Amino acid sequence: MKAIRVNTTGAPEVMHIEEIPDPVPEREQVLIKVYAAGVNPVETYIRAGGQGYSAAVPYTPGMDAAGVVESVGADVTKFKPGDRVYTAGTLTGSYAEKTLCLQSRVFHLPDQLTFSQGAALGVPYSTAYRALFHRAQARTGEFVMIHGASGGVGLAALQLAAAAGMKVIATAGTHRGKALVEKYGAALVIDHNDPDHFTQALEFTGGKGVDVILEMLANVNLGNDIQILAKHGRVVVIGSRGNVEITPRFLMGKDADIRGMTLMNVLPDEMDEIQQGIAEGVIKGSLSPVIGLELPLEKAPEAHHLVIEEKAYGKIILTT
Repeated sequence: MKAIRVNTTGAPEVMHIEEIPDPVPEREQVLIKVYAAGVNPVETYIRAGGQGYSAAVPYTPGMDAAGVVESVGADVTKFKPGDRVYTAGTLTGSYAEKTLCLQSRVFHLPDQLTFSQGAALGVPYSTAYRALFHRAQARTGEFVMIHGASGGVGLAALQLAAAAGMKVIATAGTHRGKALVEKYGAALVIDHNDPDHFTQALEFTGGKGVDVILEMLANVNLGNDIQILAKHGRVVVIGSRGNVEITPRFLMGKDADIRGMTLMNVLPDEMDEIQQGIAEGVIKGSLSPVIGLELPLEKAPEAHHLVIEEKAYGKIILTT
């Protein structure tokens, strides 16, 4: 099969397409013929060997995929060959024509979603659900600010928060991105290039402050985030690309919190809850992944350049 391989850490151009043997599923493993693979920012950090990430080379990048079950291990009971599925984590990487996964990380793909949309569910929607409901413990009626709301995780969080009856303040950096987040339920859309956008967010709350902030770029925004929090407010750090300096007294006076998160810490029963919540949202129509760009598998280096640019719009997908 064809797969993208990383033989040394470095720039996106270290990724090359190669021919490698097909994986063979063991006991509780599922082999999936991949039609679409999602591209996530964390995969660029792993490839570069930065931000505290590293990987044993050579390897195939990617966590998210959607396709059809090709074969299963002897102890697999939930899936059979021919099932339409998506993944939220793989054993052999998703930037490939086939990928091997644990049964526990494979889920049935709802009929109303395309394979590309299925490949946008795993990391983005799981991360958004985990950040919003498990870490922030956000509640109906609260003010929720989502930085970078036009990107994959941001848009997932926006849809989840709007469906749960929260008042969403969404930031985006382009006219196209702002139109997208308005379409999907943002109560206030602001341009994160505007130096006054934190003041605009605070004014929208009537001066009360924002209850929950989902932060995709903590090294840029965290110092300002904590200044506009409400009493008992929570910032959940989903992404960061460097160090940041803050003034702790902005937290102390409000009994406010900064909470980190990573999907790597999710327990099996928590992942089951997350995937059930995502599936219910898809069926109800409140969750609908937006695909910003589809590229062929061999364009993985281009996809890695694009996914960390500021002009986020939906999800970037590699097709096989």
